[in-house]
Amino acid sequence: SLSELDSLRLTGEAGDKIRQVTERATLFRITSNAMINACRDFLALAQTHSKRWQKALQAEREQRVRLEEALEQLAKQHNHLERAFRGAAQAHAIVDNTGSTGPRKGEASDEDDDNEFFDAMEEAPEFITVPADPQFHKRSSSNASGLNSDMCADDQSLNEEPLTMNQESPSQELVPLKKRRTRIPDKPNYSLNLWSIMKNCIGKDLSKIPMPVNFNEPISMLQRLSEDLEYHELLDKAAKCHSSLEQMCYVVAFCVSAYSTTVYRTGKPFNPLLGETFELDRQRESGYRSLCEQVSHHPPAAAHHAISDRGWTLRQEITVASKFRGKYLSIMPLGTIHAIFEKSNNHYTWKKVTTTVHNIIVGKLWIDQSGEIDIVNHTTGDRCHLKFAPYSYFSRDVARKVTGVVMDKAGKAHYVLSGTWDEKMEFSRVMQSSRGGENGTEGKQKTVYQTLKARELWKRNPLP
Repeated sequence: SLSELDSLRLTGEAGDKIRQVTERATLFRITSNAMINACRDFLALAQTHSKRWQKALQAEREQRVRLEEALEQLAKQHNHLERAFRGAAQAHAIVDNTGSTGPRKGEASDEDDDNEFFDAMEEAPEFITVPADPQFHKRSSSNASGLNSDMCADDQSLNEEPLTMNQESPSQELVPLKKRRTRIPDKPNYSLNLWSIMKNCIGKDLSKIPMPVNFNEPISMLQRLSEDLEYHELLDKAAKCHSSLEQMCYVVAFCVSAYSTTVYRTGKPFNPLLGETFELDRQRESGYRSLCEQVSHHPPAAAHHAISDRGWTLRQEITVASKFRGKYLSIMPLGTIHAIFEKSNNHYTWKKVTTTVHNIIVGKLWIDQSGEIDIVNHTTGDRCHLKFAPYSYFSRDVARKVTGVVMDKAGKAHYVLSGTWDEKMEFSRVMQSSRGGENGTEGKQKTVYQTLKARELWKRNPLP
């Protein structure tokens, strides 16, 4: 049509317009041809790669089917062994007429049989501590002695009975304290076929997995979060400190103490309703009051606020990201914890480390904490880098180890902390630090800290 118009030999404005349209049509045709050629190349490439992806996908599907069959077989064997063990224990009890006797070691041995261990990379410690000469650092040690001056006070656990109030002044009325329960009912011993629930959940978020109620422990997540305050006396002592670096040591110990009972707590707390609250009022006994609220349902998130008459405020907003990986479950707490001290106006923040629950399908459940976090004083710039070492079967270190170094804003080390997250933490004052030789791993240098004798900072209370 354009060629026909062009042959009319129109003059003036009409001829110019037809020439412009013809040029654009030619350009469009060239572009279209180039596009068609590019599409043809892409189609050929996509068809080639599609076959490769289909093969890879098919291989993954076959591998998943094989894994599911193997896991189902393992779960059946485990269930059969449990029943056989229970039957043998009952038969033994009937023969001996003791009723409650039976082999207990079999439970623990399951873990060794079912666990699969891998060689871990040997990581050299980031620093080495050596004892300092007490005579040489006699003057310096007197400064460190103040840190432990008030650590002899009797500690009272969250689980203990409150003290009677007969020491109050006669002018005050005696208000009877609420009697707190000392135990909760025993967990029903129902056999669970976890495999039927979990086999379709590999890779999913924990909040999307319907769990049997017997898998829970009989408290809500809000109450479990409030248990972080069990060792509130560490914050009471921190509030009395004159040095921000000493204060940091107590805050670090408080951060570690929140994990003290997790080694025994393999049950999942109940997910609270949206808007549900949990209040813990211990002002009469311990000087603090705590309130926790479920502020989001999907994803589950809680806000926690605690105020103490002894000069500190704690707040945290925690949500949990979790992934089920077949053999283990990873729980990654998201959110920040804030501790503010009225007297010094120091404001500390830190996060929680990753919790891993092992042997979800077969074997005895056990829990590990691992990761690295920074506790930061935003007022002074002091910080402590804290490392939770993951459990390794081949490691020579003590299990559940935690190490950290308290530094000022210039990066100078003042205290070295070490211990375990389920037992105790100790601290040592740094007198001198120096760079050691290369440790052979990527050419890194170890820092050697010369310290005074280690002192106990926190120790776990006996379990109720």
